[in-house]
Amino acid sequence: MCSVPYSMGDSSTVLGPISRRRRATISAGRGVTLQPMNGDSVAVCQSAATTTRKALETQPNGCASAKTKNEKRRKNQLSHLSDRLCCHQSRESLLSSASGFSNYRGILNWCVVMLVLSNSRLFLENLLKYGILVDPIQVISLFVKDPYSWPAACLVIVSNVFILVALYTERWLSMGSFSENVGLLVHCVNLSIILSFPALVVLSVPSITPVGGAFALGVYTILFLKLYSYKDVNKWCRELSLVKVKKLDRSLSCPSSPHFSGGPSLVCYPGNLTIRDLYYFVFAPTLCYELNFPRSSKIRMGFLLRRLFEMMFFTQMLVGLTQQWMVPIIQSSMKPLEDMDLSRMMERLLRLAVPNHLLWLMFFYWCFHSSMNFTAELLRFGDRQFYKDWWNSETVTYFWQNWNIPVHKWCLRHFYKPLLRSGFSKMASQSAVFFLSAFFHEYLVSVPLRMFRLWAFMGMMAQLPLAFVVGHYLRGNYGNAAVWISIIIGQPFAVLMYVHDYYVMHYRQGTD
Repeated sequence: MCSVPYSMGDSSTVLGPISRRRRATISAGRGVTLQPMNGDSVAVCQSAATTTRKALETQPNGCASAKTKNEKRRKNQLSHLSDRLCCHQSRESLLSSASGFSNYRGILNWCVVMLVLSNSRLFLENLLKYGILVDPIQVISLFVKDPYSWPAACLVIVSNVFILVALYTERWLSMGSFSENVGLLVHCVNLSIILSFPALVVLSVPSITPVGGAFALGVYTILFLKLYSYKDVNKWCRELSLVKVKKLDRSLSCPSSPHFSGGPSLVCYPGNLTIRDLYYFVFAPTLCYELNFPRSSKIRMGFLLRRLFEMMFFTQMLVGLTQQWMVPIIQSSMKPLEDMDLSRMMERLLRLAVPNHLLWLMFFYWCFHSSMNFTAELLRFGDRQFYKDWWNSETVTYFWQNWNIPVHKWCLRHFYKPLLRSGFSKMASQSAVFFLSAFFHEYLVSVPLRMFRLWAFMGMMAQLPLAFVVGHYLRGNYGNAAVWISIIIGQPFAVLMYVHDYYVMHYRQGTD
C-alpha cells in the first residue's frame, strides 16, 4: 500500500521535467521566429525555418492549409496594427503644383455644368423677352440678297483660274521654258491678283452681302497661303536638284530606293506637278505643301460619321445662338458711344462678352476639330495636329503658336524663318508676323463690311505689348488668367467698335 503512492510520486517527479522539456521543444518548433544557437547565423536559422515550412506545406493531411491560414491571419493582424500606429507620410496637397496631380476632369465637368446653367438662365430671359427669333430662311439671306444671283459663289469658282496659273508656271519652270526671275514675277502677279481681285469685286458689287463677302475672301486668303507655299517648296526642290546634279547624285526631294520597299510609291520632283496632286493640296486641311503627305491606311467610317454629326450639330447651334442671343444684344447696342457714359459702355461690353466667347469656343471646336478632322479622314490625310493645348497658355505668344497650328506652321516655315535667314532679329521677325496677321484680320473684316476702321488691325498689333507684359511680369496661373481675360474681353470690344461704326454709317444719318 505504501509502495504504490511512492512509485507514482517517483514517476511524476522523474517524468515531469522530461514532459515539460518536450513541450517546450515542440512549442519552440512551432514558433514564428528562430533564435540562432551554437553560433549559427540568423540566415541559417531562417533557411531552416523556410525548409520546415515547405515540408509542412507538402504534408497530405491538410495541416499546411491550416497553417497558411494562420500565417495570413497573423499578417493581417500585423498590418492592421501597423496601419493604426502610422497614418502619415510626406506628400503635397492635390491642388498644389508640386503634387504632380493632373486629373482635374471632375472640376472641368463642374465648370461645364455651371457654364451651361448660368447661360441657360440668360437664354431663358432672352426667350421670355424676345420670343423665338431663330429663322433658318433668314440665314440664306445672309449669303445672297437675290436668290438668282450668287456672286460670292461665282468668285469661289473663278479661283480655279489662279490655281491653274500656279500649276502651269511651275511646269514651265521645271522644263526650263523661262528663268527663275520670270517665274517669280508670274507668281507675284498671280498672288497679288488673288488678294486684290475678290476685294474689288466685293466692294463694287452691292449684291454681295457681308457674310458672303467674308466667305469668299476667306477662301481666297487660304488659297493665297497655299499657293505661296506651293511656289516655295517647288523652288526648294529645283535648288536641291541643281545641287545634287553638280555632285552627280540623286535629288534630296526623293528618298533613296530602300524607302520604296514594301511601302507606297513616293513622288519625286517634277512628278508632283499634276492637277491631281495640286487639288489634293488645295482641299487638304493644311497650308504647307509637301511632295509626299503622311497618309492614313483607310477611312474610318465611324470616326467620319461622328465628325459629320458634330459639324451639323454645331452649325445649327452657332446659327441659332447667333440669331437668338447675339443679334438682340447687338441691336440693343446700336447707339453711339458718345451718348453713353463709361459705366453704360462697360455694361454693354460685358453683356456681349459671354455669348461672344461661347460662340467663339463652339466655332473653334467646329472648325479645328470637327471640320478639319472630317476633311482629313475623307482625304486620308495623316497629320491631325490642328491645335495644341492653347487653353494652358501662360503667355500670349504660346497662345498664338498653339491655337491655330496650320497658320503657325505656315508663318514659321515661309515667313519667320526666311526673315531670320535674311538677317533680321527675332523681335523684328516676330513683329513682322503679327503685322501680317493683323493685315489679314483687317482684310477679312473691313472689306466685307465696306468700311475701314482698323480696329482688327490695332487689336492684333496690341498683342505685341501685351505679350511683352504677360511674358515678363506674369507667370503660371496669373499669366494663364491674363490670356483668358484678353480672349474674353478683347474680341467683344472689337465687335462693339465695329457695331458702333456700322450703326453710325448706316443708321445715324436716317435718325438725324
